[in-house]
Amino acid sequence: MNQNLNYLIEQVGRDKGIDKQVIIEALEDAMLKASKKRYGLQKDIEARFNEDLGEVELFLFKTVVEKVQDPDLEIPLEEAKRMDPDAEVGDSLGVKLSVEDLGRIAAQTAKQVIMQRVKDAEGETTYNEYKDRKGEVVTGFVQRIERGNIYVNLGRTEAILPKREQVPREAYKRGDRIKAFILDVQRTPVGCQIYLSRTHPGFLAKLFELEVPEISEGIVRVMSAAREPGERSKIAVYSNDADVDPVGASVGMKGSRVQSVVQELRGEKIDIIPYSSDPAKFVCNALSPAKVSKVYLNDEEKYMEIVVADDQLSLAIGKRGQNVRLASKLTGWKIDIKSESKMEKLSEEVVARLTALPGVGEIIARVLYDEGFYTIEDVAEADGEELGRICGIGEKKGEKIVEAARAMAGLTTVSEEGKLERVRRGDDPLEQLPGVGKKTAALLQESGYGSVRDLFQADVGVLSQLPGCSRKKAENLIQTAKEYIDKGE
Repeated sequence: MNQNLNYLIEQVGRDKGIDKQVIIEALEDAMLKASKKRYGLQKDIEARFNEDLGEVELFLFKTVVEKVQDPDLEIPLEEAKRMDPDAEVGDSLGVKLSVEDLGRIAAQTAKQVIMQRVKDAEGETTYNEYKDRKGEVVTGFVQRIERGNIYVNLGRTEAILPKREQVPREAYKRGDRIKAFILDVQRTPVGCQIYLSRTHPGFLAKLFELEVPEISEGIVRVMSAAREPGERSKIAVYSNDADVDPVGASVGMKGSRVQSVVQELRGEKIDIIPYSSDPAKFVCNALSPAKVSKVYLNDEEKYMEIVVADDQLSLAIGKRGQNVRLASKLTGWKIDIKSESKMEKLSEEVVARLTALPGVGEIIARVLYDEGFYTIEDVAEADGEELGRICGIGEKKGEKIVEAARAMAGLTTVSEEGKLERVRRGDDPLEQLPGVGKKTAALLQESGYGSVRDLFQADVGVLSQLPGCSRKKAENLIQTAKEYIDKGE
């Protein structure tokens, strides 16, 4: 029996990965609590594991005194002498207790304490083992499935693959082998909990690292990954060695490497994209297989407008917008895709709008459009000197165009701060204009002219097409709106 206890300690420690001393301390603590329950909490009892005997020994300690006042804690000198001839007053004398006398309830208490301590130690061991393994790929077997969550046996411990981290349409049954990404490791009241994922982009990157030696050796790097799990994914790769093609290395001979990853992901289509430090080039690569004609980018907002040929539009956007969504996730840029025909139409509209400014002809308007000035407000917020330089028309003419744009947009300069603020009079309703009655205002509003500024920015030719509005009346209405706004400056 004694040998069996030593053997059990060794076996539990080996199976659970727990230090032998932790189990011994759990045994001692359990026996101490059981003895306290049997003999009373006030008793001075100690529990010690005797490795030679292979058992936990219990000792009841009492202080040697001449006259006993507390029998639970004291022993008379005469009795102590019979047990130990060398005993003296003040000594602490230990009396061995019989473990068999603890009783069934105390034994049950000891069992519960041991189980809890071992479980706590096991949880701490598991946490220490896995806390630094976040982001790794592990392989296990499906142990059980509860409420859609899959519990995976990793050997010494169990992990959970939550339903939200499972790929749609993937089905598993008990005993199936499963590979997953360690998403998180947490301490919980019931022990260590390991959370897995098969949908995380990091899972895709790690699978390539396992399949491609150049990635595991650091020659090729996975820069980013984006997924729509179960359907399609994109991965950007970069080579630190000019002689190594990152895409070719990732694909492998006859596609062997990428096919291994596709097989693990149950047929998920994978686009391998060459990474570039140039954002425009990177986005163009990410939109593959579509071919890009032009790129307009806004660095501050990380926004990119992509122009493609009409026959490339559906390819660039992808099925239900999948291609452009993945490209946006992969690059970290907001992407808006337009066809060449739509951009041509937009450019004509912008040019027509900008040529309404005094001193701006079609050539200057197209230059402004190419430089990113799409509205009157864009021109109004520009610097006159800079505008003149861009258009090649000189500083004075540039300032005049900016002033005209500010007037049309209802903007004025606040001298103290040098900022532009919108003149409130431009937002006033049309009824505020002299000579504009309710009937005329209603007609204008129905035609899209909701404010004084809208009327001021109107095209004379378009306005004169309204019922009962001649060209002369249209000119007068626009002039009246201009004078009304000018009074607010």
